[in-house]
Amino acid sequence: MSSIKIAGATVNQTPLDWSGNLSRIILAIEEAKKQEVEILCLPELAITGYGSEDLFLSYWYPKKALAQLELILPHCSEITVAVGLPVRIQDKVFNCVAVIENTVVKGFVAKQFMAIDGVHYEFRWFTPWPANEVIEFEFLAQRVPLGDLTFHHKNIHYGFEICEDAWRGKLRPGYRLCDRKVDLIFNPSASHFAMGKTYLRKELVEESSATFDCFYCYANLLGNESGRMIFDGEVMLAKSGKLLAKNKLLSFKDFQVCSFYLEPKVQEIAPISSKNEEFVQASSLALFDYMRKSRSSGFVLSLSGGADSSTIAILVAEMVKRGIDELGLDDFCKKAGIQNLPTSGNPEKELMSKLLTTAYQGTRNSSEDTFASANSLAESIGATFYRWDIDEEVDSYTTKIEKAIGRKLTWEQDDITLQNIQARTRSPIIWMLANLNNALLLTTSNRSEGDVGYATMDGDTSGSISPIAAVDKYFILNWLSWAEKNLDRPGLAKVNSLQPSAELRPIERTQTDEKDLMPYSVIVEIEKLAIRDRRSPMDVYLILSEELELESATLKGYIKKFFQLWSRNQWKRERLAPSFHLDEFNVDPKTWYRFPILSGGFAEELAQLDQL
Repeated sequence: MSSIKIAGATVNQTPLDWSGNLSRIILAIEEAKKQEVEILCLPELAITGYGSEDLFLSYWYPKKALAQLELILPHCSEITVAVGLPVRIQDKVFNCVAVIENTVVKGFVAKQFMAIDGVHYEFRWFTPWPANEVIEFEFLAQRVPLGDLTFHHKNIHYGFEICEDAWRGKLRPGYRLCDRKVDLIFNPSASHFAMGKTYLRKELVEESSATFDCFYCYANLLGNESGRMIFDGEVMLAKSGKLLAKNKLLSFKDFQVCSFYLEPKVQEIAPISSKNEEFVQASSLALFDYMRKSRSSGFVLSLSGGADSSTIAILVAEMVKRGIDELGLDDFCKKAGIQNLPTSGNPEKELMSKLLTTAYQGTRNSSEDTFASANSLAESIGATFYRWDIDEEVDSYTTKIEKAIGRKLTWEQDDITLQNIQARTRSPIIWMLANLNNALLLTTSNRSEGDVGYATMDGDTSGSISPIAAVDKYFILNWLSWAEKNLDRPGLAKVNSLQPSAELRPIERTQTDEKDLMPYSVIVEIEKLAIRDRRSPMDVYLILSEELELESATLKGYIKKFFQLWSRNQWKRERLAPSFHLDEFNVDPKTWYRFPILSGGFAEELAQLDQL
């Protein structure tokens, strides 16, 4: 088998951005030609974008995707291109890859297995294609084969597994492709990003190349395509169980073409980043894509000086830094829709003053420590910073309700009410600032708070997007310490010296988050078992009693509190702002974990703990 040059391409697409999606595909094809590529594989559903949701169910949407495919054909002279799109046949829609050889469509390969776990609901839109079945499909007045196909290029015999196809064990199409003695399997994917997931993909690609005795090429989508899911743009090649090539993930560019020779020797392999590094790279790219695709002029953030809001401020700062580093100042500003280029000697800080506006909204319960933390951080990254107090507004609401009910509110009797009114009073004015700036309001809830409802609805949960709602507070606290040193962010020094606190009770009551709840390190262990692994309260107790050095009564108390608060606060999770999927699981009912709003709250299951 003589050596040829193939490539995987990744593209940052957007549903309904027909001209933009088409342009990026064509640019990728042109770049592949410059690199003298003979076969180019683009990702799953690259023409429409994977996140098109119920648009896939319409009749016109798949039809328009075919019209876009027709526009791609003239650009495929002297190259073979595989590109993903939906294809409707009567009342069914199939997730397909069109194979174009020298401007002619040679066939459509249809996906055989649908992803139905976690963030994926593909059965809602697509029908699995049966193995070994091929039909004729009319395209441009020609009868073209569609189904379970393989192709030839020179002396290379190749086929496809489309994303989920490869994760189905002994049922996967790769075994049948192996029986057909293919030399090469392409895997065009729309595989969501999660921290650490690249290790799983690497293992899949390596094992596939060994099991099927062929080259295995993987190509994933890129960017925050449609709001929640992030794609990391991973491209890999393996042979005989060994990784031969791998690109750097999570690029700010519109597309990447990663080419390699089809020969069993190691080519360019980018290192795998740590979980901390992946978090900041994925979040900064997701924020950039969300800002520009929503046509917003930047972000507004209520900066309390605590861990959550400070994390988000750093993520925006890293968005600017990393975007400039990769794209260059001019292209970053152009892509972000910034018309006036920075003129100062520090363009990064100048841009931050335009893109991130922050406000410290204090009350008599706020400390000077948190103000100093917020002020210092904003100054260090160049964000616009305001300070105002909301005591007057809080007092106005409190006085009105006291007059109406005929009594004074007290902390002993009305603790939650008096806390919530402070958080809710911060919401209208920060929204006002976001409106003035045509900016996205960033909310600061994390996953641990979402688990137990430790957030004020229409208060600190108010906003356009919730960047860290899919990561736990224990991770956030550790990441901040890492970021101060490894990202060279000295403005985090004061943040990292503080004990997390909502600062909603009077200062003399020494409120802390963990005093209100339980240690964040314990919450994350309970949620992994209860939510990720879907274990019962009894299972959680039996497992953690072996793993954690806690008194039995204390552990039972924590587990009861978690499940009770989890059940009681599903309505809050239903109303959280859209969040990025960043970890192996999340608690967003629209993407990962569904739970009834009304339930019995595990009453019988928790009672069983007392019988031990």
